[in-house]
Amino acid sequence: MEFDSNAHSVFLLNYHLILVVKYRRKVFDDTISERAKEIFSRIAPNYNISLQEWGHDEDHVHILFRAHPKTAISKFINAYKSASSRLLKKEYPSIREKLWKEQFWSQSFCLLTTGGAPLEIVKEYIQTQGQK
Repeated sequence: MEFDSNAHSVFLLNYHLILVVKYRRKVFDDTISERAKEIFSRIAPNYNISLQEWGHDEDHVHILFRAHPKTAISKFINAYKSASSRLLKKEYPSIREKLWKEQFWSQSFCLLTTGGAPLEIVKEYIQTQGQK
């Protein structure tokens, strides 16, 4: 396992983000997904975020990324959603046929933390501290 670090700490913070297209419209194909991924990769370093994995279906994307403890993740997500919405609609006019209003993404999102071990293993490890 590779850990991240800064001057005073060592950490490994992985997140699984799911973003859904407004009204669950089917707008993603490989080309649009790749462009959305490029936008993510361009914005992410400004927030100490690094992309680990990207996948899409027709109406949503799954993103696995790493972040630093001081990262304002909700600010990053909002910045990404704003920039990608604007750029994708501008660069791919076909999207406007399916999304007639200004929003590209649904207002909500799903953000999950991920780890290297299942929670039950971590709980057991914590409960058995100090025992031989």
